Formats: sequence, structure tokens, C-alpha cells
Amino acid sequence: MKISPAELSDCDEIIQVQRLAYEAEARLYNDWTLPPLLQTPESLRQEFSASFILKAMNENKIIGSVRAELFENVCHIGRLIVHPDFQGQGIGSKLLRQIEDRFSQAVHYELFTGSKSEGNIRFYMRNNYEISHTKVLTEKISLVYLIKKPVAATF
Repeated sequence: MKISPAELSDCDEIIQVQRLAYEAEARLYNDWTLPPLLQTPESLRQEFSASFILKAMNENKIIGSVRAELFENVCHIGRLIVHPDFQGQGIGSKLLRQIEDRFSQAVHYELFTGSKSEGNIRFYMRNNYEISHTKVLTEKISLVYLIKKPVAATF
């Protein structure tokens, strides 16, 4: 498995993996209109101007991705995805660490997941994120925001 920066030509494949990865969320919420399921390759291409996007490859196929952008010294991480056939193998943690390393100048990292997504919340907490707050979107959906402060270097 190799992690490297994504390219514009990867958008179609990333969106395919994203849809597969978010199917479990759609079932959990009984909502097939979640934004990651509706995103188009064209809109992902537009994100390249503001976001840094990584891809995880296995045998020349994209099996995961994550994107982030720095805004007011806060690294906003989004759409951490791993193909369902490859979940539970540490790929998500590796993608998360590499995107954090890319934005090591951030005062902290911030991301969110659905409040019913207990596995995702546990995953982020295992990766040293702490729950910051919850935001209600609809009567069905609330988002849990998590943050992580970079570890200060000690000499």
C-alpha cells in the first residue's frame, strides 16, 4: 500500500470509493442523500484549488483518501475514506497521520462525523482526537466535532 498526493485524474476513482465507504453511513442514518454520496467528480476537482488530497493505493487501485485544508491555522480534515474491503487494516490511521504531517504547522486539527457513527468516533479517539462539541443538523442527523492538538516537539 502506498500513500501519495492525489491528482485531478484520480477524481472519478476517489468518488467511487467514497460512495462505497459512505454506504454504511447511509444505512445507519437511513439517508441516501448524505453529501459524500451525492458528490460528483467535477465538484471534487474544484476542491483541489483549496484542499490537499491524499490517496492510498493498492495494486494500482485507489483504496482510500483524505482531504484537508488550513484555515486560520486550523487544519480541517474531511472525507477520510477507506474501501470497505480494506477497512480495519490501519489504512485510515496512516492516511490521518500523513495528512496531519502535511499540516504540521496547524494549531490543531478538526474533523467531524455523525453522532450515530460510534465506530468512527472510537477510531478518531484512538488516534488522539477529543470530542469538542456536537452540532444538530436535522432531527435525524447531528455531527460530533473532534479536535487534536499537535504534540509539541521536545528536545
